[in-house]
Amino acid sequence: MLTALAIRDFVVVESIDVEFRDGFTVLTGETGAGKSILVDALGLLLGDRFDVRQLRQGAARAELSATFDIGAMPEVGAWLDAEGLAGDEGEVLLRRTLDAQGRSRAWINGHPATLQQASTLGERLVDLHGQHAHQALARAPAQRALVDAFGGFASLARETADAFRAWRAADAARDAARDGAAAQARERDALMERREELAALAPAAHEWEALAATQSRLAHASALIDTAASAQAALDGDDAIAARLAALAQRLRQAAQHDAALAAIAAAVDSAQVEVTEAARSLRDYLDHLDADPGEEARVEERLTALHDAARKHRVRPEALPELLAETVGRLAALAAESDLPALEARAAARERAYRELAATLTRKRRMAATELSHRVTAAMQELAMKGGRFEARLIESAEPASHGAESIEFDVSAHPAQPPGPLARVASGGELSRVALAIQVAASGVAGVPTLVFDEVDTGIGGAVAAAVGERLQSLAASRQVLCVTHLPQVAAHADRHLRVRKDGRGKGVATAIDALDDDDARVDELARMMSGASITDATRAHARELYAGHRRKPKARKAKRA
Repeated sequence: MLTALAIRDFVVVESIDVEFRDGFTVLTGETGAGKSILVDALGLLLGDRFDVRQLRQGAARAELSATFDIGAMPEVGAWLDAEGLAGDEGEVLLRRTLDAQGRSRAWINGHPATLQQASTLGERLVDLHGQHAHQALARAPAQRALVDAFGGFASLARETADAFRAWRAADAARDAARDGAAAQARERDALMERREELAALAPAAHEWEALAATQSRLAHASALIDTAASAQAALDGDDAIAARLAALAQRLRQAAQHDAALAAIAAAVDSAQVEVTEAARSLRDYLDHLDADPGEEARVEERLTALHDAARKHRVRPEALPELLAETVGRLAALAAESDLPALEARAAARERAYRELAATLTRKRRMAATELSHRVTAAMQELAMKGGRFEARLIESAEPASHGAESIEFDVSAHPAQPPGPLARVASGGELSRVALAIQVAASGVAGVPTLVFDEVDTGIGGAVAAAVGERLQSLAASRQVLCVTHLPQVAAHADRHLRVRKDGRGKGVATAIDALDDDDARVDELARMMSGASITDATRAHARELYAGHRRKPKARKAKRA
């Protein structure tokens, strides 16, 4: 749920920080005070497009941020991890800046983010309903998702989408085999020729490096023999380095009998004599095995030439020939599978059957869920100033199969008996759209969905008992969701668990927007009285407001007793 919203230099807001709680919160205030600015700011954080006119006059940059508690939404945490946007556990922070040049930047948990990512995340966190907000329920994908969630078969819809993609992939592989038979044959012939050539050459891993080292050794064999022999003679023999070191060590040991400090030096010379003797032995072994064989040198040269020529022909490095042979064998195996047309046709047919079976099951379930949802929403509309109105979640058979199933879903509505039903997004006015959205949310309130619902001017064009019914519905929704509502009707505001008053704050020549949290009963009653009668508040108006508040507010004590 939304826990905090901060706004800087946006429209007429200089600086506002608002904390939110669960339950039902209303925002009220005089016309033009800036109630809907908070909704607009939230919409921008969730991916809406920025208009430079939304920048506060004289400001260089606007900055918006919102914090959400996602502790009960592991799927959102998983999405953030997958996108590389994770932050503090159980929380997500959205931030956006907007400048006078029309540039906009967005961050999610401190990571730079695209507007598409902000929008995708926003659809999981908030539903905005109102005349000036993105209205998810007016979009076909959202309507389809709501019916699927309402019926409890969203997982079947995902399985159907996966089956559709698998079918299309199998179709593509089959068509590619049909259309590319000649090209595949040419590729196969070329690969077979290369495989036979490389298999006959049989290049081994690290062979090129070993042969190159051997070639260098054989080419310089005479010089190596001379160097090794002279070094061996210098190290070993009657008057060589080893003998002189042995004699020196003996003299130092004798002298150490008179000064113990020389004992360590004598030991070091002894160690050096041992090392020199070992080096001389290694040189003798080296000379025994070093052979300047012209025949061996010719064989190495011939092998190097063969490997080099093959590498140049196939445009790879000589040391990469073993890998090229393995790739050639693998590609031939893949081509064999790709060109097995009967097998590809059988696989495509099997995957088509699997998709159509799932899609048919999905259609049956959607038909039942759409009927039930239509009944419930229509019933809720009767109490929301839409008497005689009708709602229908209609299934429309698709001309072609699609990942979302064999049909599309359209929400049709008629706001009153004389109006023919039509698509929700085109037929309903702003206020009607908000009320239909409210009716849908009430009807689907048992379905797990986004945790925060925001209604902007949901009560446009209504009053009296209908307004009270709207407030009651919002209060009911807030039992399982966080509900925020911008309203100008006291009958709606009286139902709220929390009341925020938005007001103009005059500072010198400028006017800014400020927010007051009305946390005590008297302040709330005064605001309700202002909403009823305007600036002139009488004792009678205040008494009426107190009665309204007492009659509609949620009773915390009664709720607590019920839980006990």
